[in-house]
Amino acid sequence: MILSEILKKCTENECTNFTYELVKGREDIFVTNVTSDSRKVEEDGVFVAIKGAVVDGHKFIGNVLGKAKAIVVDKDATLPETPDDLTIIATDNTRLALALMSAANYGNPDKELFTIGITGTKGKTTTTYMIKNVLENCGIKTGLIGTIETIIGEEHIPSENTTPESSQIHETFRKMVNAGCEAVVMEVSSQGLKLDRTAGIMFNIGVFTNLEPDHIGPNEHADFEEYLECKAKLFRQCTTGIVNADDEHVSKIIEKATCKIETYGIDKDADLKADNIELFHEGGNIGLTYKLTGKAMDEDLDVKLNLPGRFSVYNSLSAIAVTRHFNVSNENLLKTLLDVKVKGRIELVKVSDKFSLMIDYAHNAMSLESLLTTLREYNPHRIVTLFGCGGNRSRDRRFEMGEVSGRLSDLTIITSDNPRDEEPEAIIQDIITGISKTNGKHVDIVNRKEAIKYAIANGEPGDIIVLAGKGHEDYQIIKGVKHHMDERELIAEVLEELKR
Repeated sequence: MILSEILKKCTENECTNFTYELVKGREDIFVTNVTSDSRKVEEDGVFVAIKGAVVDGHKFIGNVLGKAKAIVVDKDATLPETPDDLTIIATDNTRLALALMSAANYGNPDKELFTIGITGTKGKTTTTYMIKNVLENCGIKTGLIGTIETIIGEEHIPSENTTPESSQIHETFRKMVNAGCEAVVMEVSSQGLKLDRTAGIMFNIGVFTNLEPDHIGPNEHADFEEYLECKAKLFRQCTTGIVNADDEHVSKIIEKATCKIETYGIDKDADLKADNIELFHEGGNIGLTYKLTGKAMDEDLDVKLNLPGRFSVYNSLSAIAVTRHFNVSNENLLKTLLDVKVKGRIELVKVSDKFSLMIDYAHNAMSLESLLTTLREYNPHRIVTLFGCGGNRSRDRRFEMGEVSGRLSDLTIITSDNPRDEEPEAIIQDIITGISKTNGKHVDIVNRKEAIKYAIANGEPGDIIVLAGKGHEDYQIIKGVKHHMDERELIAEVLEELKR
């Protein structure tokens, strides 16, 4: 594109005010890609220098001289000597510049998709999959950008555990449009909002799941107020906001919203509401049912989920609220919600009609306690929790997870999980230290497959067995080497061996 056309689109963006100054050179030049990574600058490309928490991109300007046609810098930046034919643009927010210029360079593909952004402390991943599954089942081809993976048509690409950089988002949007996608659902993290990675995107729908103290500390958020304010930004760049009416922070989240607001909940009055929640644990299945009511409903619906917990009710309500903006039949909606499964998030794996087994990513004390407390509500015969802790990481996590499992599990099976450069036995001893603060029973089996085999072989009627910590991960890191290891494959192997 012509640089002047890119900059014109940036200044005309409806979501934000963008200004710049031409320090040197010309705007009427042809440019290729736009990137903040000096290693990815193409011939005649644009390099946007971003001042990060660890690295300042302005230090790499020298690396792109002779290749970049233009650079974008902070207004107060001190620059090295540059070639006469290099165009220099200055602005007071280079992150915003990167987002808007990337969108324009890819032809603003977000305008060609129905965009759905999900933000909140918990529930984002499950909600995105629920929405995608319902829309796909109704013939609406939908892309997904999440913490587990990015999905473009049939292509599944493992994701970083954060909202991608803005240039990557718009490149992905363009690929989705080219693949025939009509909609995209994406997790929008507080960091992504803080760092303007989604700036300039006017989402068709923004969803707020819940807010809890999290991500507070160095290189994240200074305090809870900043964390909340970053989440709230989404509702100043969407057409419709769908929010959890029960969350204690919801009024603050939508205080400065510029969009239409719709609500869902369990306890408070809402447009969509779940009544008469009932739990079931039978035949190796575990889940719940509820009656879907509310001000927006013409008739009540009976919803069934093969997922446990109150949080699953909230996730499904937010997904239902989104899909009501499409021509989705009640029959398709209810069938998809019944069948929805998210890899590594309370993922039930059928191994027996007598007891239940699930895989979950819970890999710290807070998430493990939340999960096990939820499962206690089902009054199982026993909760059997299998987990390990990563090596070369804080030992406190081992003590804390051991104490939580010892307190809430009837039996803990301690095993290996990414020991890295440490000896698995040493990590297990730290976990035992935590369990010893409780009356919890434990069995120690270093080999994870053998640990899973023990859990299944010794399962008792009414048990809930939890394989915690790995979730969607399909590897073990041992002595610096990454080995393939998928718990679903291990379960299949174990079942075959037990059958023989």
